[in-house]
Amino acid sequence: MIRSEVLKEIAPILRDQLVICNIGLPSQEMHMIDDQPTNFYMLGTMGLASSIGLGVALAQDKTVISIDGDGSVLTNLGTLPTIANNVADNFILLIIDNGSYGSTGDQPTYAGKKTSLAAVAKACGCENVVECQAEDTGKVLQDAIDSKKMTIIVCKCESGNIKLPVITKDPVVIRDRFMNAVAS
Repeated sequence: MIRSEVLKEIAPILRDQLVICNIGLPSQEMHMIDDQPTNFYMLGTMGLASSIGLGVALAQDKTVISIDGDGSVLTNLGTLPTIANNVADNFILLIIDNGSYGSTGDQPTYAGKKTSLAAVAKACGCENVVECQAEDTGKVLQDAIDSKKMTIIVCKCESGNIKLPVITKDPVVIRDRFMNAVAS
């Protein structure tokens, strides 16, 4: 399974949650698969979906799921110790680890080589860390939501992209409708 297939499979689970989606293709895929006002699409700032998601989770009580990529987490590795030391039991970080920088041409990441993001998250102090294969992501994600404990999920999937258009929604519209969803 590639990332877009994982997102398509978990979209029904995500529909009732606040979702912060990683820049580039993951946001475009999520937008195409199931655009919701509860989805905040990152249109820039690589590596910050997890940080923004943690901030949203700390600021309110609804479940927040950040969908990040292995390349983005490696770009902002400081996010993992920050998450570990600021526990928000309404926060789930789903790292879709395809071993590549998918949005920029599938160049390999170190997570596709020797680096285990699950081991890094544990070493940073994250207590609930689950690594799963792509086909198990839906069950693992639902279990994390049901547990009401902060969880880091590392979903191992294949590298690959589908062709799709960029998001044409104005960033202010994306922000405002998400903020309204958070407030409601």
